[in-house]
Amino acid sequence: MRRTVHFQAPERDAHGTSGTGGQGQPRQPDPLRTEFGFELPRGYVDESGTVHRNGVMRLATARDELVPLRDDRVRENSAYLSVVLISRVVTRIGTIEDIHPGVIEELFASDLAFLQDFYRRINAEGHTRAAVNCPSCQEEFTVDLAGGRLGES
Repeated sequence: MRRTVHFQAPERDAHGTSGTGGQGQPRQPDPLRTEFGFELPRGYVDESGTVHRNGVMRLATARDELVPLRDDRVRENSAYLSVVLISRVVTRIGTIEDIHPGVIEELFASDLAFLQDFYRRINAEGHTRAAVNCPSCQEEFTVDLAGGRLGES
């Protein structure tokens, strides 16, 4: 399920007042981003031993958060809620597109924790950035959790 929604934000000039885009042209609306790429810290290992690290998570809907509450596995063990919820919103891990709770159960704990945090960031905060401190100099800076490997831009 892919959705792209366009919205018209009010135009602002350099003084913060409404207007048009540059040269009298109306500004094109920004699309609402509904899918976010990610890279798992360790990766999902499939039955043939292939490691899958890159994936896509979509924004959650109200249904995504409600349906797992009716799942018997969640009723028996509330900790299973995150497994079912994550399996509903992750659309791809590597070449695997049939993401179900069994796939999420096989993730390393660090990868599940990463996806839980990623879910919270894109659904509650609307972005994938995180504030961090350098362990050496204590300087604060921002990293994009959806970005590539260290050192890549």
